[in-house]
Amino acid sequence: MTEQIAERLHEDPGADPHSGALGRIINAVGIVFAIGILVSAGILVIEIFLRYALNAPTIWAHETVIFLTASAFVYGGLYVVARNTHIRVVLIYDYLPKPIRRYFDIAISMISFLASGMFAWAAWKGVERAIWTPAGDFRLETSGSAWNPPTPGLLKVFLLFILIIMTVQFLILTIAYFKKKDH
Repeated sequence: MTEQIAERLHEDPGADPHSGALGRIINAVGIVFAIGILVSAGILVIEIFLRYALNAPTIWAHETVIFLTASAFVYGGLYVVARNTHIRVVLIYDYLPKPIRRYFDIAISMISFLASGMFAWAAWKGVERAIWTPAGDFRLETSGSAWNPPTPGLLKVFLLFILIIMTVQFLILTIAYFKKKDH
Protein backbone atom coordinates (compact mmCIF):
# COMPACT_ATOMS: atom_id res chain seq x y z
CA MET A 1 0.00 0.00 0.00
CA THR A 2 2.76 2.47 0.90
CA GLU A 3 4.58 1.75 -2.36
CA GLN A 4 1.42 2.50 -4.35
CA ILE A 5 1.07 5.85 -2.62
CA ALA A 6 4.74 6.64 -3.24
CA GLU A 7 4.39 5.72 -6.94
CA ARG A 8 1.37 8.01 -7.32
CA LEU A 9 3.31 10.87 -5.76
CA HIS A 10 5.97 10.55 -8.47
CA GLU A 11 3.47 10.50 -11.33
CA ASP A 12 2.95 13.79 -13.12
CA PRO A 13 -0.62 14.01 -14.43
CA GLY A 14 0.24 17.05 -16.56
CA ALA A 15 -2.33 19.51 -17.81
CA ASP A 16 -6.02 18.75 -17.40
CA PRO A 17 -7.41 17.35 -20.67
CA HIS A 18 -10.14 20.01 -20.61
CA SER A 19 -7.54 22.81 -20.70
CA GLY A 20 -6.63 22.00 -24.31
CA ALA A 21 -3.46 22.92 -26.17
CA LEU A 22 -3.05 26.12 -24.15
CA GLY A 23 -3.02 24.07 -20.96
CA ARG A 24 -0.34 21.76 -22.33
CA ILE A 25 1.82 24.77 -23.26
CA ILE A 26 1.33 26.34 -19.83
CA ASN A 27 2.25 23.03 -18.18
CA ALA A 28 5.41 22.67 -20.28
CA VAL A 29 6.59 26.24 -19.61
CA GLY A 30 6.22 25.69 -15.85
CA ILE A 31 9.68 24.11 -15.68
CA VAL A 32 11.23 27.48 -16.55
CA PHE A 33 9.80 29.02 -13.39
CA ALA A 34 10.73 25.99 -11.30
CA ILE A 35 14.31 26.46 -12.45
CA GLY A 36 13.96 30.16 -11.57
CA ILE A 37 13.29 29.16 -7.95
CA LEU A 38 16.47 27.06 -7.97
CA VAL A 39 18.43 29.96 -9.47
CA SER A 40 17.05 32.18 -6.70
CA ALA A 41 18.30 29.77 -4.06
CA GLY A 42 21.71 29.70 -5.74
CA ILE A 43 21.88 33.50 -5.82
CA LEU A 44 21.09 33.62 -2.11
CA VAL A 45 23.85 31.10 -1.34
CA ILE A 46 26.32 33.19 -3.37
CA GLU A 47 25.16 36.37 -1.61
CA ILE A 48 25.62 34.78 1.82
CA PHE A 49 29.12 33.63 0.89
CA LEU A 50 30.09 37.01 -0.55
CA ARG A 51 28.64 38.95 2.36
CA TYR A 52 29.91 36.88 5.28
CA ALA A 53 33.01 35.09 3.95
CA LEU A 54 34.47 37.83 1.73
CA ASN A 55 32.78 40.88 3.27
CA ALA A 56 31.70 41.90 -0.25
CA PRO A 57 27.89 42.07 -0.38
CA THR A 58 26.13 42.68 -3.69
CA ILE A 59 23.53 45.32 -4.46
CA TRP A 60 21.62 43.12 -6.91
CA ALA A 61 21.04 39.76 -5.21
CA HIS A 62 17.96 40.47 -3.11
CA GLU A 63 16.03 42.30 -5.80
CA THR A 64 16.87 39.62 -8.35
CA VAL A 65 15.65 36.89 -6.00
CA ILE A 66 12.46 38.82 -5.28
CA PHE A 67 11.82 39.27 -9.00
CA LEU A 68 12.46 35.60 -9.83
CA THR A 69 10.32 34.25 -7.01
CA ALA A 70 7.52 36.76 -7.60
CA SER A 71 7.46 35.77 -11.28
CA ALA A 72 7.26 32.10 -10.29
CA PHE A 73 4.37 32.77 -7.90
CA VAL A 74 2.47 34.77 -10.51
CA TYR A 75 2.97 32.01 -13.08
CA GLY A 76 1.97 29.44 -10.45
CA GLY A 77 -1.60 30.71 -10.51
CA LEU A 78 -1.86 30.07 -14.25
CA TYR A 79 -0.08 26.73 -13.87
CA VAL A 80 -2.56 25.34 -11.35
CA VAL A 81 -5.50 26.47 -13.50
CA ALA A 82 -4.13 24.55 -16.49
CA ARG A 83 -3.62 21.46 -14.32
CA ASN A 84 -6.99 21.87 -12.54
CA THR A 85 -5.24 21.65 -9.17
CA HIS A 86 -6.25 25.00 -7.75
CA ILE A 87 -7.57 25.20 -4.21
CA ARG A 88 -11.25 24.52 -3.91
CA VAL A 89 -13.73 23.66 -1.23
CA VAL A 90 -14.77 20.09 -1.93
CA LEU A 91 -17.03 19.55 1.06
CA ILE A 92 -20.14 19.71 -1.14
CA TYR A 93 -18.61 19.16 -4.59
CA ASP A 94 -17.28 15.65 -3.86
CA TYR A 95 -20.72 14.45 -2.76
CA LEU A 96 -22.54 15.66 -5.85
CA PRO A 97 -23.51 13.21 -8.60
CA LYS A 98 -21.38 13.53 -11.75
CA PRO A 99 -24.09 15.18 -13.90
CA ILE A 100 -24.53 17.92 -11.28
CA ARG A 101 -20.74 18.37 -10.96
CA ARG A 102 -20.68 19.30 -14.63
CA TYR A 103 -22.93 22.30 -13.94
CA PHE A 104 -20.75 23.27 -10.99
CA ASP A 105 -17.66 23.02 -13.23
CA ILE A 106 -19.30 25.26 -15.81
CA ALA A 107 -20.36 27.81 -13.18
CA ILE A 108 -16.99 27.80 -11.39
CA SER A 109 -15.09 28.21 -14.67
CA MET A 110 -17.41 30.98 -15.88
CA ILE A 111 -17.14 32.89 -12.59
CA SER A 112 -13.36 32.45 -12.63
CA PHE A 113 -13.29 33.65 -16.25
CA LEU A 114 -15.14 36.82 -15.27
CA ALA A 115 -13.02 37.37 -12.16
CA SER A 116 -9.77 36.88 -14.11
CA GLY A 117 -10.97 39.33 -16.73
CA MET A 118 -11.74 41.94 -14.07
CA PHE A 119 -8.35 41.36 -12.41
CA ALA A 120 -6.67 41.76 -15.82
CA TRP A 121 -8.47 45.07 -16.31
CA ALA A 122 -7.35 46.20 -12.84
CA ALA A 123 -3.78 45.07 -13.61
CA TRP A 124 -3.87 47.16 -16.79
CA LYS A 125 -4.55 50.22 -14.65
CA GLY A 126 -1.38 49.43 -12.66
CA VAL A 127 0.60 48.80 -15.83
CA GLU A 128 -0.43 52.17 -17.26
CA ARG A 129 1.22 53.91 -14.29
CA ALA A 130 4.21 51.54 -14.28
CA ILE A 131 5.27 51.95 -17.91
CA TRP A 132 4.43 55.56 -18.78
CA THR A 133 5.41 58.81 -17.12
CA PRO A 134 2.71 61.41 -16.43
CA ALA A 135 4.00 63.23 -19.56
CA GLY A 136 3.28 60.10 -21.63
CA ASP A 137 6.87 58.95 -22.17
CA PHE A 138 7.71 55.26 -21.93
CA ARG A 139 9.67 54.47 -18.78
CA LEU A 140 9.45 51.31 -16.71
CA GLU A 141 8.91 51.78 -13.00
CA THR A 142 12.11 51.05 -11.06
CA SER A 143 12.73 49.91 -7.50
CA GLY A 144 14.40 53.08 -6.26
CA SER A 145 17.26 51.17 -4.64
CA ALA A 146 21.00 51.61 -5.19
CA TRP A 147 20.82 49.13 -8.10
CA ASN A 148 17.44 50.54 -9.28
CA PRO A 149 16.34 47.82 -11.76
CA PRO A 150 13.01 48.07 -13.61
CA THR A 151 11.75 44.86 -11.99
CA PRO A 152 8.58 46.38 -10.45
CA GLY A 153 7.45 47.57 -13.88
CA LEU A 154 8.37 44.25 -15.52
CA LEU A 155 6.52 42.33 -12.84
CA LYS A 156 3.36 44.39 -13.35
CA VAL A 157 3.49 43.80 -17.11
CA PHE A 158 4.06 40.07 -16.50
CA LEU A 159 1.09 39.94 -14.11
CA LEU A 160 -1.14 41.54 -16.75
CA PHE A 161 0.08 39.07 -19.38
CA ILE A 162 -0.56 36.08 -17.08
CA LEU A 163 -4.02 37.33 -16.11
CA ILE A 164 -4.99 37.68 -19.78
CA ILE A 165 -3.83 34.13 -20.47
CA MET A 166 -5.62 32.91 -17.33
CA THR A 167 -8.84 34.54 -18.55
CA VAL A 168 -8.51 32.72 -21.87
CA GLN A 169 -7.73 29.44 -20.06
CA PHE A 170 -10.87 29.74 -17.93
CA LEU A 171 -12.91 30.43 -21.07
CA ILE A 172 -11.47 27.28 -22.67
CA LEU A 173 -12.37 25.30 -19.54
CA THR A 174 -15.89 26.75 -19.49
CA ILE A 175 -16.47 25.76 -23.12
CA ALA A 176 -14.96 22.29 -22.58
CA TYR A 177 -17.15 21.61 -19.54
CA PHE A 178 -20.20 22.93 -21.39
CA LYS A 179 -19.56 20.62 -24.37
CA LYS A 180 -18.83 17.57 -22.24
CA LYS A 181 -21.98 15.49 -21.89
CA ASP A 182 -20.65 12.37 -20.11
CA HIS A 183 -19.27 14.13 -17.03
